[in-house]
Formats: sequence, C-alpha cells, structure tokens
Amino acid sequence: MNKEETLIEALEPLASAHDLDLVTVEVAGTRKNPILRVFLDTLEGGITLDALADAQEWVDAAIEEIDPFQESYTLEVSSPGIDRPLRKRSDYVRFAGEKTVVYLKPGQARSKFTGISHGLEDDELVLEMEDGATERIPLARIKKANIIGRIDFSGQSIGELGEPVGSDN
Repeated sequence: MNKEETLIEALEPLASAHDLDLVTVEVAGTRKNPILRVFLDTLEGGITLDALADAQEWVDAAIEEIDPFQESYTLEVSSPGIDRPLRKRSDYVRFAGEKTVVYLKPGQARSKFTGISHGLEDDELVLEMEDGATERIPLARIKKANIIGRIDFSGQSIGELGEPVGSDN
C-alpha cells in the first residue's frame, strides 16, 4: 500500500465521524520537503473555512500517529475545489450529469476521455462524449477522474430550462 492509500485508510473513518467526506489525499513536493494535501467536503457539498480549520487539528493528530514521513512535512487541509476529484463509487454516482475528465492507467490505447458522466453501470463509468457516442470505462482502468468545474460569471442563476432566474430582462 502506498502512502496515499495508507493515509486514506486512516483518515476516512475519522472524516465520517466528523460528518465529513474525505475526497482524497495527495502527497506532493520533494522527498526532503513533502506536502500532504487532504481534501475534505461535506456530504451535501460546500465545506466552510471553520470546518476546515477544525479538521486541521484531528487530521494533523492522526498523521502524527501514523508518522508516514521521515522528515518534516507541510500539511494542507482544503476543499476539493470546482475540479473535484472522483475516487469512490459513491462519487461517480453522486456526480452523474457533470462534465468529467478521466485519465486511464498506462497501457491503454487511449489515455484520456472527457464527457458527461451518466454514473455507473456495474463496474463501469458511462461517459457521453461530445459526438454523442457512449464510452464505458471499467473503474479498474481509471487512474484519475475529476469533474470539470463551471463558473457562471453572469451573476444569474440558471433555471431548469436554461433560462436565467430572477431577472426581468
């Protein structure tokens, strides 16, 4: 098991106990100066800065107990952001309907797919590509997947029919 998997295994039950969703864990930086990034969210989505500050304490305590680094490290506890990683089966189900980018493990004929997620069928992610074709990607082949975040700079909410809400124009 690699460091990320070890840390996820240790932190996931703690996050659940605090009514949080452990999105993922990343180890970055150099061997002498590692950076540990822990991404948390609420089950409803949208974690507050206060919740992240509170989480910093129990995450730090858990990591100190595991002691995965020989040297000192930098800990970053944050929200997953708009390009939220998808790691668990429940993530793929929860974010069905979102534009998603999927990177495959080495050895595949194609390494990247981008399309609208239609969730899971059995152990496969179903993606609708721009040309309307459907790709079925086995979860075991996925190296990394993220939602492609969207930002609306218009300041207007979009209704079910794609029309601005709350505007008389």
